[in-house]
Amino acid sequence: MFTGIVEELGHVVATEDLPDAARIRIAGPTVTSDAKHGDSIAVNGVCLTVVEVENDSFTADVMRETLLRSSLAKVAQGDRVNLERAAAVGQRLGGHIVQGHVDGTGTILAREKAEHWEMVHIGLPPTLARYVVEKGSITVDGVSLTVVTVSEDQFTVSLIPTTLELTTLGRRMPGDLVNLEVDVLAKYVERLAIPHLRAIAGEEAQ
Repeated sequence: MFTGIVEELGHVVATEDLPDAARIRIAGPTVTSDAKHGDSIAVNGVCLTVVEVENDSFTADVMRETLLRSSLAKVAQGDRVNLERAAAVGQRLGGHIVQGHVDGTGTILAREKAEHWEMVHIGLPPTLARYVVEKGSITVDGVSLTVVTVSEDQFTVSLIPTTLELTTLGRRMPGDLVNLEVDVLAKYVERLAIPHLRAIAGEEAQ
């Protein structure tokens, strides 16, 4: 589990294509300071398992499902990435509950700059729209954010200077893909409610 509070901006050292998978090496001195084989590190919001740690960098395997659902299929050597270690029991939950299980990708549509903040418009896939609500939580490239406005095909988030400076979201331009993870609580509520809603609908139809 993660909190969506990015610890550092790392960079991709190398990528290797494998059959139905990929292997990436990422440099990040903060997240590798206590990392070991088998640990979890979120890379742009994707939970990856550490295979090897060496010289302030770690290697992770990316499976086909992850490549299909996230933007990691497009990362290249030198790209900057958001990094966060798994949350430790007893620490403050600064963002919200983040699994690191990306639900899909969105596209940066526009950016509106103000003096002390920036509004970013992000395209919302139809399959995820029902889980996103105004003032709710969403994870964008591993960053825990609050939804400002939402429609059927897009939502907006407001980025403070710290987020702009310390994460990839300060560098994303219109047309760029970002990883999206919706609030897991919304998905569980839907799953539990559907049988009851169907039963009610069936009773009303009789």
